[in-house]
Amino acid sequence: QVQLVESGGGLVQPGGSLRLSCAASGFAFTNYRMSWYRQAPGKGRELVAGITEGGGTTNYAGSVKGRFTISRDNAKSTVFLQMNSLKPDDTAVYYCRADWLAIRRFYWGQGTQVTVSS
Repeated sequence: QVQLVESGGGLVQPGGSLRLSCAASGFAFTNYRMSWYRQAPGKGRELVAGITEGGGTTNYAGSVKGRFTISRDNAKSTVFLQMNSLKPDDTAVYYCRADWLAIRRFYWGQGTQVTVSS
């Protein structure tokens, strides 16, 4: 059974930090590129950050570059998103996604809420 389980969301003040985790199971984690997406109320889902299968290459949305860091631990089948200097505009549900590009297979997690407010 494929599972992507996000955790680490919550309420934080502007300028604060959170670390999201996404634990994967039920599939060959190292075959998959991993990404974090987010969806704010009334908006579409947008790509926040991505990391290649081996972790050697990362990419970020312009709005989070320099503040967020994506990483992965292939031994633990887990991907992380370290979020620093959080802003109210970062408020959204954050989703983890796994992509096996060669066969066009992908999975989504259930999401975790991040709220940045004073």
